[in-house]
Amino acid sequence: MSGPGPLEPVEAQQARVLAAVRVLGSESLPLGAAAGRTTAAEVRAAVPIPVFDNSAMDGYAVHAADLTAASAERPSLLPVVADLAAGTDLTPELPQGAAARIMTGAPLPPGADAIVPVEDTDGGVDRVSIRRAPVRGAHIRRAAEDLAVGDSVLAAGVRLTPARLAAAAAAGHGSLEVRRRPRVAVVATGSELVAPGAPLRPGSIHDSNSTLLAGLVVGADAELVLAERVPDDDAALIAALARARAVGVDAIVLSGGASVGAYDVARSVLEPRGIAFRRIAMQPGKPQGFGVLEGVPVFALPGNPVSVAVSFEVFVRPALRTMQGRAPFPPPVHALAAVGWRTPPERRQYAPVALEYDGPTLLARPASAGGSGSHLAGSLALADGFAVVPAERSEVRPGDELAVMLVG
Repeated sequence: MSGPGPLEPVEAQQARVLAAVRVLGSESLPLGAAAGRTTAAEVRAAVPIPVFDNSAMDGYAVHAADLTAASAERPSLLPVVADLAAGTDLTPELPQGAAARIMTGAPLPPGADAIVPVEDTDGGVDRVSIRRAPVRGAHIRRAAEDLAVGDSVLAAGVRLTPARLAAAAAAGHGSLEVRRRPRVAVVATGSELVAPGAPLRPGSIHDSNSTLLAGLVVGADAELVLAERVPDDDAALIAALARARAVGVDAIVLSGGASVGAYDVARSVLEPRGIAFRRIAMQPGKPQGFGVLEGVPVFALPGNPVSVAVSFEVFVRPALRTMQGRAPFPPPVHALAAVGWRTPPERRQYAPVALEYDGPTLLARPASAGGSGSHLAGSLALADGFAVVPAERSEVRPGDELAVMLVG
């Protein structure tokens, strides 16, 4: 699309993106290598949790009926006939009128129906004095009370956190079928860009976009396979795109050159190749390019750092989540505006905000005193997320409820 064109809804551009991406294939990985991956299939329990009846406390396994009269004033005395540690495979029958010393996690001996915590005893080894009558079933973890064999442990399409991996391990799995990581190339365009830390020449700036995009890609659980910086030169960008395709990528993300300026190289190279450039009703991030080039989704984002970050969260991250079999849009958090600010007319605003609690109330305030300008890279370092302000609102007032997209 050439020329300025009308402003189009954010949702329309998101729909185009999601219609063009596909869920990637899967692979089996050991649990130790699966953190951050996405389940490709439902995970069901191969063993019950707990696997067997076991003690929830260090103490003594007993017959509750033997101790109905036990009290601090008149303790009951029982012989100790067994000593059961966690991991033991010896679980002798517990005779009536006896106790077995037992550690947390040890199998419950047959016949026992209660655990007396060691704190309610004198800790005896051969004989134990019990100062409190136990309730039948006290401090016993019953087999399968959490999960039975075949119960669902994890749904398909969930990110594997340490807690979820632990649940899979407890349920008897040593490996899981997970989605392949999307392979992503990022290319920052601009003749003014120099490497971070390099001396600046007149008119140049340090390239923060390639660092920003690389971190966002990795933070989205994708694999960064190429990161380049090219000048505003058609041949240089064409060569970078060829290198990206040569290493095999699932997406290419460019920053800069997406508008209608004389040196907007991304547009001059990509538009003739079928990548559509549109004006989206959002601030920041109005100029957006997207399409499929030789089977690879290509995102052409604006060049200002805040625009890059917002555009990634609104368009690129949902695509990478979809490729991994996840829901494209994680739920936002809700906060109250700590202060008011003006918003752009007829455009949805994504304002960088810092979050803080005032008692139980979550508050959002602008991350930078300089406003929400798309060039204010420093505001990104202070932002916990982007407050989403609908296009029909002309201002945010103190106390207004805001939906906030968390960063990362």
